[in-house]
Amino acid sequence: MTRILTVANQKGGVGKTTTTVNVAAALAMMGKRVVVIDLDPQGNASTALGIEHGEGTPDMYDVLTDSTPLSQIVTECEEVPGLLGAPATIDLAGAEIELVASEGREFRLREAIDAYMEQQRAAGTPLDYVIVDCPPSLGLLTLNGLVAAREVLLPIQCEYYALEGLSQLLRTVDMVAGHLNPDLHVGAIVLTMYDGRTRLASQVVHEVRTHFGARVLDTVVPRSVRVSEAPSYAQTVVTYDPTSSGAIAYREVAEQLDAIEQKTIEQTTVDQKITQHRTTGDTDD
Repeated sequence: MTRILTVANQKGGVGKTTTTVNVAAALAMMGKRVVVIDLDPQGNASTALGIEHGEGTPDMYDVLTDSTPLSQIVTECEEVPGLLGAPATIDLAGAEIELVASEGREFRLREAIDAYMEQQRAAGTPLDYVIVDCPPSLGLLTLNGLVAAREVLLPIQCEYYALEGLSQLLRTVDMVAGHLNPDLHVGAIVLTMYDGRTRLASQVVHEVRTHFGARVLDTVVPRSVRVSEAPSYAQTVVTYDPTSSGAIAYREVAEQLDAIEQKTIEQTTVDQKITQHRTTGDTDD
């Protein structure tokens, strides 16, 4: 079953895009087939994945406004086998306005992803992960990302301001789950840009772990010059400098995310066996 995650946080500069591309690359290096959907008009995820997203490039704007199939814009990432990306250009900024009066505007991305996943299954190349990188806002593009996903991966910067506005995002997730996508939930929280030299960073980590408990991943991603440098070479840090602290941390994050899925599958199997046993027992009686 394909796992669909939306990486969202309306605050900019918290490591959202960095988390998206590096987790995706790390998962692909683990043998997973992963598609990154760049839903941010800035196109930073496309840059980091080395995907063409210059003016005139078919992109997510065409998918959302003209119903162009995802298969026509998805591109293989040369650096990492099994990793694909759907680019964003500046044209995507106009989609927010153009979609306002459109019928079913919140479901455009979900419909496109569902059609693409079915196409990939039919071709014998099913996807393991679809990861959506949202813009730093709670507008219509982010809403499409939340409606399309089953899980929200929430990056939180280890600074005080990163906690402000978090309640608004969580209310938005609850609203979408209540009215548009009942499967949506916060699947995992990853703490980013951790600076162990400051007391504040440790306090933020403590507060987030106290409030969110098991949903916070064990690994804390440190501040790293290599993480910042990698996009300028059209790479993720896990390919640019695999031995750096940032690369190691993001590989651990990917492993922990994948482990969550495996635990869910195992628990589902156990629940099904219990149900089957009870049903059989009732029949025998």
